[in-house]
Amino acid sequence: MSAAELERAVQLLVRQVGHWEQPRWAATATGGNAARADVVHRLVQEIANLAADAEGEPRRTVPRLANDLALPDQLRVVAADLVAAGAAPDVLARAAAEVAATRNAL
Repeated sequence: MSAAELERAVQLLVRQVGHWEQPRWAATATGGNAARADVVHRLVQEIANLAADAEGEPRRTVPRLANDLALPDQLRVVAADLVAAGAAPDVLARAAAEVAATRNAL
């Protein structure tokens, strides 16, 4: 898995949700009991954890901002951090799979 493939997966998810307003973020994700915003924030946290591991740094909690419209930007940032950390191809593949699974869950 390459950085470009992860970036493409993130780009697809951002295109899917980037235009959503608050009511769509608050709606329940497909086949689950969590709000779509919660599902995306969990993805952001997971990718941030992968980036911290790749950097050899401690994991930190990604803040849940008051405005869910910021989630696509948070996703872009943590994905860029993961790539900048020089993550191994298997880690990039795991991150891309998580992004794809999240897209399907929304």
